[in-house]
Amino acid sequence: MAYLMGIDVGTTGTKTLLIDETGKVVCSSVKEYPLYTPRPNWAEQDPEDWWTATVESIKEVLAKSGVKKEEIKGIGLSGQMHGAVLVGKDHKVLRPCILWCDQRTARQCEYITEKIGKKRLIELTSNPALTGFTAGKIIWVRDNEPHLYERIFKILLPKDYVRFRLTGSFATEVSDASGTLLLDVRGRRWSEEVLEELDIDKDFMPECYESPVVSGKISRQISHLTGLKAGTPVVGGGGDQAAQAVGSGIVKEGIISSTIGTSGVVFAFSDEVKVDPEGRVHTFCHAVPGKWHIMGVMLSAGGSLRWFRDTLAAEEIDKARKEGLDPYEVLTQKASTVEAGCEGLIFLPYLAGERTPHADPNAKGVFFGLTLRHRKAHLIRSIMEGVCYGLRDSLEIIKDLKIPVKEVRASGGGARSPLWRKIQADVYNLELVTINVTEGAAFGAALLAGVGVGVYKDVQEACEQTIRITERIFPQEKEVRIYDKYYKIYRSLYPSLKKSFSQVSQVVEEVS
Repeated sequence: MAYLMGIDVGTTGTKTLLIDETGKVVCSSVKEYPLYTPRPNWAEQDPEDWWTATVESIKEVLAKSGVKKEEIKGIGLSGQMHGAVLVGKDHKVLRPCILWCDQRTARQCEYITEKIGKKRLIELTSNPALTGFTAGKIIWVRDNEPHLYERIFKILLPKDYVRFRLTGSFATEVSDASGTLLLDVRGRRWSEEVLEELDIDKDFMPECYESPVVSGKISRQISHLTGLKAGTPVVGGGGDQAAQAVGSGIVKEGIISSTIGTSGVVFAFSDEVKVDPEGRVHTFCHAVPGKWHIMGVMLSAGGSLRWFRDTLAAEEIDKARKEGLDPYEVLTQKASTVEAGCEGLIFLPYLAGERTPHADPNAKGVFFGLTLRHRKAHLIRSIMEGVCYGLRDSLEIIKDLKIPVKEVRASGGGARSPLWRKIQADVYNLELVTINVTEGAAFGAALLAGVGVGVYKDVQEACEQTIRITERIFPQEKEVRIYDKYYKIYRSLYPSLKKSFSQVSQVVEEVS
């Protein structure tokens, strides 16, 4: 029996997963680490925390699984996208990593757009300049920390820093590189024109592979440190969303995924490059060689409910502790006592700004329509509904691009909630399915490793052999009608508040 390992370098922690070739999960381990916000709209992490978590989780999986290191045929990596890890000539990290959710680079994005032109930028990279993307972070360091910029040797994405520590190889792959704004997404290679226009040295960029291709091997030093066999192949892997899509079977047209994790993502497979001319959704290389995907991203999906839990749900947390439940179970149980539409309460889930379809770092969270009738249960459910309205925004654009949508596969933490699954089906007015795999990106990374070392013929075969549907949820006509009415109101709110959002951000900056 061949075993495969997937390592997902996430925002809240690193997960290491071991599966057999049938897709059975043998063992997994998660090690958490902090996120730092030294200033408003900033978000950073220490790459050394990722590495420590990776080593600890690998060692725990090997110890608990009882699988011999020789039986692990390959390792795949996935991770949070867009982060800028700056490495010096001594191979040491120069500063904390600026993360995907950091919003400090608005001025740099304006510079990129003016320098290249929005239309030409989308032609070259298939995407507009957004604060989350890596290019703006690189230029921000050049503008604000030139003493560090002049010491850069390589620029890596989060999972690729872990790859470097595991193998000694400076490498990335096309799905993650698509989120840098420095990749020619059509050509699946670094864009020399963009790098030249932005005066970023091409030598800073690591070699770029297709996702299942072997990019390095476990070094002897790391073998001694982790217990992995020296020489074990490590494949390119995927950005978290592409790897998550592989782990959900989103590898052919007609099937899309709706992921509610910290962020929210609607992800559609495409045989060809399809680009929204307004740049409202992202077009990236898929982890399936020679294929692409279209993706809408909202920055605070499950993160909105987590904010509520941490800020306003002390009573529910205490109840969960006493009854041995997950606090989210208690919250969603309370939300289920409220009818669809929350008696007119609508939540805008822009707690960290927004990306799709409103690329606006100044956007703010809003409870709209509060009355004396509303209770805590209404607030909870309105958050869940507001997240689904936001994801529907992306879904509507994907439909406009003539991408077929027949089935939605739910994934992420939100897929564990029966209520949230039902709300998604009703808001989208589409059949929603769940699958046997709940391990997400780490599972997809392991499958990519299996393709790279020959356990599976290709990515499609890997998914066919390991993934099956476990539940189908159909939209209900009554709720569909209700949500359609409220969704129209939801869509009108951002344009009405956009100017006010900007003014609030300006005042916060002035007084801070």
